[in-house]
Amino acid sequence: MKNWSSALLPLSILLVLVILTAWLRYVTEFPEVRNDGKSRHDPDYIISDVLGRKLDASGNLLYTLTTDEIRHYPDDDTIDLLKPTLIYLDPKRPPVIIRSGHGQANSQAQRVELWDQVEIHRAATAKEGELVATMSELTVLTEEERAFTKSRVLITQTNSWVQGVGMQVDNRLRTYLLESAVTGQIESHFSRKKPQR
Repeated sequence: MKNWSSALLPLSILLVLVILTAWLRYVTEFPEVRNDGKSRHDPDYIISDVLGRKLDASGNLLYTLTTDEIRHYPDDDTIDLLKPTLIYLDPKRPPVIIRSGHGQANSQAQRVELWDQVEIHRAATAKEGELVATMSELTVLTEEERAFTKSRVLITQTNSWVQGVGMQVDNRLRTYLLESAVTGQIESHFSRKKPQR
């Protein structure tokens, strides 16, 4: 019994040392608290009536992005957009305008998330009427001129319409691919021609 009580003191000291070591390790692994405000999700600048232009390496205009207001957040380097309008201008193709009520972009606006009454307008040509696509949300990859959505989409052109769920858009190829649940009514080119007498 005497041997056991004499061993109890060193064991208890050793146990206290183990607990202190574990506690010190736990405390020193806490992330450093930043006091520069970057950990808060507050805008560091707000700008109204913004017009941005993107040029290619040759100085040709690729697209413009206008918005009523932008708010930049330094914690995740994102930009909130109020009523953004993205316009693709190409002298060889009809202009395409994409607008919505709200949006969010990464710092270089290479990826723009749009929501709240999203619309795509492709201008009419001599052979085709204006194309209008509406949806609740859309992701635009601005420099690739591609966009996609998983929401319900309605596309109208002259007297034709088609709707579905999910869509892939390629502005360079001028394609709009609906992914599922597709229904519609396509006006025949022959039905628009006046009967000859």
